[in-house]
Amino acid sequence: MRMRTLHALIAAAVLSAIAGAPAAVVAQRAEPLPEQLEGIGITERPDEKIPLDLAFKDEDGREVRLRDYFQGERPVVLTLVYYSCPMLCTLVLNGLTDAMRDLPWEPGDQFEIVTVSFDPRESPSLARIKKQNYLQMYGRADAGKGWHFLTGQQAEISALTDAVGFRYKWDEEQQQFAHQAAIFVLTPDGRISRYIYGVLYEPRTLKLSLLEASQGKIGSPLDQIVLYCYHYDPKSGSYAPAAMRFMRIGGALTLAVVGVWLSSVWYRSSRRRQPAAPPAPEN
Repeated sequence: MRMRTLHALIAAAVLSAIAGAPAAVVAQRAEPLPEQLEGIGITERPDEKIPLDLAFKDEDGREVRLRDYFQGERPVVLTLVYYSCPMLCTLVLNGLTDAMRDLPWEPGDQFEIVTVSFDPRESPSLARIKKQNYLQMYGRADAGKGWHFLTGQQAEISALTDAVGFRYKWDEEQQQFAHQAAIFVLTPDGRISRYIYGVLYEPRTLKLSLLEASQGKIGSPLDQIVLYCYHYDPKSGSYAPAAMRFMRIGGALTLAVVGVWLSSVWYRSSRRRQPAAPPAPEN
């Protein structure tokens, strides 16, 4: 029975990625949440700042603090997984890797990725293996400087998961964690900007989320214009065109074109009205 409920949660997460809705919503539409999965889910806390002084160990066993990855310059993608997860965590990291391949940006340059294990039993050596596997899958050699795989103690893990509203539960019978699938996009100073649910992440949604979280610190002027023309739709879990903003930009461009045309007409007309210059006197 518990295996069936775990499979139902995983199926809900996959469906949420396809449909663009949070897994909890999909599960509620299908049937009531099983008793074993009560308390599992995500409570969104937008604009809340995570505790940056929490200490973890990186994939090389060095003690680090979350503050090390929030230097006020680049947004951060936070993923909460556990490295020995048999299915769902792998799908989350695979989905993120696939989405990043279609971005013109790279971890360590325009943004950071912080992957934290919420299983306190896992070690830095396991984190290092996971990092090597995903860097190889990603295929960009320099990405290692911007993708960090961390492990930690239960107190620090709980403080971080509570801050972002991530609730999970250990299933003793199945010997695995039950949890929801999502990634979290944070601002360069550590505030929660966007929750992206599921295991399949649309590259455009990821890019616009990073643009929005960066507060104009990454991306070209054209990227900022594109972001202005889209708004986040929480029902679909993606960005959709903002019709009114398109109309404003279209109106401004129309006025600019008309203004240039009228200026050229006025200039040519004024040139025709100017009197001819008198002939030069003969010597």
